[in-house]
Amino acid sequence: MKNDQNSVMIRAGDSVLKFVEDSQFNSIYHFAFNIPENQLEEAIKWCKNKVDLIPIEDKNVITHFENWNAHAVYFYDNNGNLLEFIARHDLNNEQVGKFTGASILNISEIGIVTENPLELGNKLIAEHQLHFFSKNANSEVFSAIGDNEALLILVRPNRNWYPTQTPSESNPTEITLENNENIIELKF
Repeated sequence: MKNDQNSVMIRAGDSVLKFVEDSQFNSIYHFAFNIPENQLEEAIKWCKNKVDLIPIEDKNVITHFENWNAHAVYFYDNNGNLLEFIARHDLNNEQVGKFTGASILNISEIGIVTENPLELGNKLIAEHQLHFFSKNANSEVFSAIGDNEALLILVRPNRNWYPTQTPSESNPTEITLENNENIIELKF
């Protein structure tokens, strides 16, 4: 990974995150990482001395997304961004052994804040041959584009990022996707 004075790049499995310094920035991003579908408990243990997991209810830190057939845990990074480890049980990605940072498979979700998620979703579908996530009830408040491997999470401004009381805000975001061997460059 190549870093410079104003940016840092981090490999997360098959994906790369690049953060660019902006002294005027005063918000957060939400992104998630796919982990092996059988290693959520191991990931929780790995996180123990690194980050504080966000309790969902009754001190439980695991969220079960029944419609998505997934379990997830949430935490903040050192810049206040809301991160998530998600174990999607419909992916055939079991791994044996101890969970480490190298167990992270890829960026699973990136949150995009837009006035009309459904409208933006339809535009992305028309322009880039993408599709709504079939396991999600897409709406004008919350929509998901993609599949179990990777999703663009489209939300309205001021909708709280689950499971927090932190409202979503629109932030400059650039995403490069590979879709059926096509490279798609997106700027929000």
